Amino acid sequence: MKDLTDIHAVMSDMGQRARAAAATLAFATPDARRHALEAAADAIDAEVPAILEANAKDLAFGRDKGLSDAMMDRLMLNEERIAAIAAGLRAVAAQDDPVGAVMAEWQQPSGLRIQRVRTPLGVVGVIYESRPNVTADAGALCLKAGNAVILRGGSESFHSSGAIHACLLDGLRAAGLPEDAIQRVPTRDRAAVSEMLTMTESIDVIVPRGGKGLVGLVQREARVPVFAHLEGIVHVYLDASADPLKALKVVVNAKTRRTGICGAAECLLIHRDAVETVGQGVIRALIDAGVQVRGDDALQSIAGVVPASADDWGHEFLDMIIAARTVDSIDEAIEHIRVHGSNHTDCIIAEDADAVQRFFEQLDSAILMHNASTQFADGGEFGMGAEIGIATGKMHARGPVGAEQLTSFKYLVRGDGTIRP
Repeated sequence: MKDLTDIHAVMSDMGQRARAAAATLAFATPDARRHALEAAADAIDAEVPAILEANAKDLAFGRDKGLSDAMMDRLMLNEERIAAIAAGLRAVAAQDDPVGAVMAEWQQPSGLRIQRVRTPLGVVGVIYESRPNVTADAGALCLKAGNAVILRGGSESFHSSGAIHACLLDGLRAAGLPEDAIQRVPTRDRAAVSEMLTMTESIDVIVPRGGKGLVGLVQREARVPVFAHLEGIVHVYLDASADPLKALKVVVNAKTRRTGICGAAECLLIHRDAVETVGQGVIRALIDAGVQVRGDDALQSIAGVVPASADDWGHEFLDMIIAARTVDSIDEAIEHIRVHGSNHTDCIIAEDADAVQRFFEQLDSAILMHNASTQFADGGEFGMGAEIGIATGKMHARGPVGAEQLTSFKYLVRGDGTIRP
């Protein structure tokens, strides 16, 4: 039995084994990686009762800890969600293999033939909170991209993540790949996170997936490069040209479908000319759906709207709460988003093509949407099978981080006795 009290030794050992596994994965065939994911999906399907039993333990832990309803929803698994996890594994398995793909090729006047090809990053460390499905998503995407991964799930999802991880190991064994390719930190001890952030010799990149507290900690203390976003402060702007029916459908879905995910709408901006024709109906629909609307002075005349405070702008509620205010122009909406947004996902509801083009050109969020629910801010919905997170930085990966984004590249240069004069 491994001694889990010496966290430094535990993490150092995991790092060394992950590095060795990454060297093997870099040469594994696409068929082997695909087989491992398909076998893992079969194991998920076969282990539904065990996964539900493990999840029940986590839900009891979460209730005792006083988690919010939104956080409990993130944590909860049922047969439908487990089936979706298995489907996600199969979707990633079916994708084209990114490793070795030629990104560009050309020939120089010197006679050199040059290719830029995709190559694995190496070892990825994923630190996440309550959502147990991240165990499968992160494991699958890292494997598809030829990377080894060290998974550190939250204390709330400890048992669920363990049951899902066991299925991933079944898949690796079935494909003859090293089990060390997908490792899970076997302790709730927070010291493991601190260790991961400094493992520069064995981890190539850290991906934090969770709330502002976790991501902020990682960005402040990591010595390993980080793919991260702090918050999903998602705005929806109703332009003067917005179609009332589209606006109502999109905004209600963007806020209420799942309030605890990073793509949930947190702020509604309404052009002053659209308040009566579009905005009032949207706000009433939100209130009828159980959303608390915190509005500016112009919107407080609508029954049920409560006053907004300065702290409500730029706030990630992750709950049935939305901030709302009027703007005099699309430029004022854009400026509000620049000041209070988080460069994650922002949406315009409009029929005016010029307004849409201005919104897309003037904002630099990782994802910009037009007449579509921000709940689509998800790698699976982008055709990536799954995602390891939404990156809002501007270096390397941006937006949904799928298998392709978990690769780097190298140059292959071929000559024929070619020398430089």
